[in-house]
Amino acid sequence: MSVAVETGTWQLDPARSTVGVQHKTMWGLVTVKGTFTGLSGEGEVGADGSATGSITLDAASLDTKNAKRDAHLRAADFFDADRHPELTFVVRSATPGSDGTVQVAGQLSVRGISRPQSFTARLAEVSADAVTLTAEFTVDREQFGMGWNQLGMMSGRTAVTASLRFARTTS
Repeated sequence: MSVAVETGTWQLDPARSTVGVQHKTMWGLVTVKGTFTGLSGEGEVGADGSATGSITLDAASLDTKNAKRDAHLRAADFFDADRHPELTFVVRSATPGSDGTVQVAGQLSVRGISRPQSFTARLAEVSADAVTLTAEFTVDREQFGMGWNQLGMMSGRTAVTASLRFARTTS
């Protein structure tokens, strides 16, 4: 059963959206979790149901509930937020499936480095005026120049979890 999303322009509702990250550290013994509190985005759904758009995260808004760690994550070893204040994901294509999934392909840009990123999202809520997409995927932080790894204690990929609610804009 295909779920149709209304054509037109959609705006991200930052108060009802979340983007979180998780990464294993301390040689896999500890999982660090954080949430980006500053996010914005928009999208457009075409007559064929496909979509394009972008999501922007404020690099300095990452909150892991540890001020010292957050300051380090914002520094040059990681996000380098002073020089690269935003992380962006530009959706090149978002194609709905027949089972409530959406195949998303785009470009993720972090620290001035862009890489292709694809994943499967799920339509969690669809109405005439609101759409909520959820997705989970992994990112190799080293591909974005974040190779800091003191004593080899950080390994593996970073898990990204997103719940993005969009409201239809009236034209």
